[in-house]
Amino acid sequence: MESKHIVHNLEPVYDSRSRVLILGSLPSVRSREQRFFYGHPQNRFWRVLAALFKSDVPQTISEKKYLLLENGIALWDVISECDIIGSSDASIKNVIPTDITPILDSANISGIFVNGAAAGKIYKKHQLSVTGREAAVLPSTSPANASWSFERLVEAWQMILKCEDKNV
Repeated sequence: MESKHIVHNLEPVYDSRSRVLILGSLPSVRSREQRFFYGHPQNRFWRVLAALFKSDVPQTISEKKYLLLENGIALWDVISECDIIGSSDASIKNVIPTDITPILDSANISGIFVNGAAAGKIYKKHQLSVTGREAAVLPSTSPANASWSFERLVEAWQMILKCEDKNV
């Protein structure tokens, strides 16, 4: 399979009430086709958030946006453009980072979290010096992270619930 240059084409989800920012790496092929984040049916992102907020798992884009915004979650990615093979984070090269400052400037973000080690590495390399804020690396909800059970993911992701009044 050959590497393709991908330009991120999804808008961030946030509003002035957002207090937690979750950053992925780049939308998967399936997510880009569906035009929304975490669109692969095996990705556990929406199930994990639903479990954390004791809600039904959202099915539609509007339900997903509602779950995020009602719970103070902003969502975007660390990569604006890159070369990638399929949806493989391990193949990412030539990264152009997203500018997350509009989110940080308009919402009272008390915690920044990244979904997986690849997003964490890119955040640290490209965004940390701009934001001056550390991001906590959460275990990836990707199906490629099969060593983490759903229950372990929910337990690890609970830290997003604890950052309302302090910077993480």
